[in-house]
Amino acid sequence: MTTEVLPFERVIHPTSKELFTGFMKLGLMGFGGVLPLAHRMIAEEQKWLSTEEFTHLLGVCQILPGGNIINMAVAIGYEFQGVKGAFSAVIGLISAPTAIVILLYELYAQFQSIPAIKHMIEGLAAAAAGLLFAMGLKMLRPILKSYLTYFTIMMTVIFMLIVKIPLVLTLLILVTINMTVLSLNKGGKNA
Repeated sequence: MTTEVLPFERVIHPTSKELFTGFMKLGLMGFGGVLPLAHRMIAEEQKWLSTEEFTHLLGVCQILPGGNIINMAVAIGYEFQGVKGAFSAVIGLISAPTAIVILLYELYAQFQSIPAIKHMIEGLAAAAAGLLFAMGLKMLRPILKSYLTYFTIMMTVIFMLIVKIPLVLTLLILVTINMTVLSLNKGGKNA
């Protein structure tokens, strides 16, 4: 008989201070959106969540009102330190960037008509889009397990980009389809 050795992954439970500083660093590093950086910090570096847990939490946070990353900060903070952790994570995420945005907006308001500034803003927007695309591809890996997942991704693209159905309606339609298919598959296996 052989014994298989499973790798031991340390479960990390951050303190409120660690949540504050981690999300503050995230807020300071994120230009044009922090989701790609959030995945790296939360799942890869800090190991507060696995990639699969991050992906599932992001899915939940996307259907809630408010910004995805703020919702994630609340959920992660609450998971580890309750209400105190939720507030610590959110305040860490938004405090420094808020101050910086106020200062930079004042500068931008003064110099926005300069062509070099316009081109710089366009370049930053393109880089942010590239980061989001790369994160999306990275997040697909753990969930591409069935034809239903491929179907759901394809239908999401069709509904959102081609037909232009609102997000909430798209989610309701796809959840209904997925639940129906899953219940039919389960019912067929029990028969």
